[in-house]
Amino acid sequence: MARTFLYIVAGIIVLVIAGLLVLRVFSDQLTRLALVPTVPFESQPSLPTNAYADPAMWFARPGLAGPDPTRFRPLVEGDEDASPQRLPPPPVQDYAVFFLHPTSYIERSRWNAPLNDAQSQEVARTYLRGMASPFANAAQIWAPRYRQATVGAFLTDEPDAEAALALAYADVAAAFRAFVAGVPQDMPIVLAGHSQGSLHLLTLLRQDVSDTLRTRIAAAYVIGWPVSIERDLPALRLPLCGLPGESGCIVTWSSFAEPADPESLLETYSTSIGFDGMARGNTRIACTNPLTGQSGGAAQASANLGTLRPSEDNGDGTLVPGAVPARCDARGLLLIGDPPAMGAAVLPGNNYHVYDIPLFWANLRADVSRRVAAFGR
Repeated sequence: MARTFLYIVAGIIVLVIAGLLVLRVFSDQLTRLALVPTVPFESQPSLPTNAYADPAMWFARPGLAGPDPTRFRPLVEGDEDASPQRLPPPPVQDYAVFFLHPTSYIERSRWNAPLNDAQSQEVARTYLRGMASPFANAAQIWAPRYRQATVGAFLTDEPDAEAALALAYADVAAAFRAFVAGVPQDMPIVLAGHSQGSLHLLTLLRQDVSDTLRTRIAAAYVIGWPVSIERDLPALRLPLCGLPGESGCIVTWSSFAEPADPESLLETYSTSIGFDGMARGNTRIACTNPLTGQSGGAAQASANLGTLRPSEDNGDGTLVPGAVPARCDARGLLLIGDPPAMGAAVLPGNNYHVYDIPLFWANLRADVSRRVAAFGR
């Protein structure tokens, strides 16, 4: 039975808050909703060394039985006389993707999602359909389950929240080691994620990616998490992608429709501590324009190859070309013009965080293909 994308389902609208929480904005209002856990953080043992050898620890990986949410193919908008047709499978390219899903756990009874929590696991699968599917031309896609931090962990600075994020990251690091061991040594790698997933990818790049392994990274897509050009990028030891034909670099953006009101986000960003140990202040946020593949700049809606617009009536999604423009502003936010009709998951301030990837689904698909093709040349 077809499942409606999480980011358009009114019945799961509370998950919209997850995108907001992950950016630590509007924390006062959300705290009043009592989303921060009321119980102490419960220390948990590390997963067994070989935990990720178990196929059950993965939403997607080579050889996994059952439907693969990362291989979802949307419909393509037809003309007036033709019904939409399913997008054909993309040509396979020789690279492997490690994709980390965003927050799908909203409970406050625990600081971390149990791996056997059915609801958050199903929500994560739904996210993967809309967010990991642009990478479906990869020969291999690996998407691990992990004991993610609950949304309330992004609303407080108390030590329990930091402990929850550390626990989640330990799982991510273990999954990444299994991924590296399972991928052919001559195969290029793409790292990708959104929101909490991007946060963990940034930690991975700083702490657990060796210099040798770094040379195999065709691109790192850390979408939906602000990255300071001055305070953060040097510690990642990968440059920001400047041109569409570049590889071995970072792609990132955070989407707002206009008029945009990012005041709370920017306030929180300015007081946060960068990877160099200093406050990020008013440093520019890294912004890749997903319509051009360039750092900064603007592009008209005509450059948009296809926005993944959800169909609420049947749980599917249709690619609509030319739906939204994109321009990186002076602060490093990605502005997308008038608010497009994407569903009920738009956050306060015209924040389209939940739709960061669906807005530019087809361009992202083309972008990764181009960067992988350029890798090693």
